[in-house]
Amino acid sequence: MRWLICLIGLVCHSALATEKEAVDNVISNLHKFAAQANYASYFAQYDEEAIFIGTDASETWTLEEFKNYAKPVFDRGSGWTYKSRERHIYFSPNKDVAWFDELLDNASLGLTRGTGVLVKTEAGWKVTQYHLTIPIPNDIADSVAEQIKAYNGMH
Repeated sequence: MRWLICLIGLVCHSALATEKEAVDNVISNLHKFAAQANYASYFAQYDEEAIFIGTDASETWTLEEFKNYAKPVFDRGSGWTYKSRERHIYFSPNKDVAWFDELLDNASLGLTRGTGVLVKTEAGWKVTQYHLTIPIPNDIADSVAEQIKAYNGMH
């Protein structure tokens, strides 16, 4: 009986590892295709109801709005390059929703953070929300907050 429980545990762990690998591949492909300015492959990673939240407070875009933003950039062949330093992936109890957070390096912005949610569809895992932020060290947060307030006319 113990061996059966161990076998079931091993199969469940293996299935979770496979799902985690599949989610990890989608996120990695997102970065790879963006760096290659591969518009079709990049947007194939997204669910049709996806939302992209950028670093600017005004950037909460539907998939179509994000495509409109990205198309001219990708058409120039430049895209954007983010290299993952560290990534964590989590799952809902029924394993049909995954979410992640990762630290990323970018040449112009430096250290950034990507977070997001993926849903399991008939076509595989798809990004349904992606959020890019610039983490602000606590030691300079007050100064950055003051700059943002001044920029937004709050002072």
